[in-house]
Amino acid sequence: MTPIITADQVRAKLRECFDPEVPCNIVDLGLIYDVKVTEARVDVKMTLTAQTCPLTHQITTKVQQKLLELPGIVDAHIELVFDPPWDESRISQDGRRQLHLR
Repeated sequence: MTPIITADQVRAKLRECFDPEVPCNIVDLGLIYDVKVTEARVDVKMTLTAQTCPLTHQITTKVQQKLLELPGIVDAHIELVFDPPWDESRISQDGRRQLHLR
C-alpha cells in the first residue's frame, strides 16, 4: 500500500521541533538521520547533539507528538542512534544561517 504522506512531508513537520538548548530546528540541525513511511506509520532514526543530553525525553516526546499530528499517521516510532555521532558538519545551510555560522 502506498504511504499516506512522504518522507519530505515528515521532515517539513519535524522542522517545528527544536532542541531546547539550540535555536535551530532538529532537521536543519542535522539530528534526523532517516525517515521511513509505511502506510500509516512513520519510523525516524535520529540522534542528539550529545549522548548524555538531559532533555532526551522532552525532545523525543515532542518529535512523536509532531509525527502523530500528520494526517493519516497513527503510529510513530523514534529510534535514537549515536553512530555516526553528530557534529557541526551535519547542520544544513539554513541551520547555519539560523545559528549565524559560516
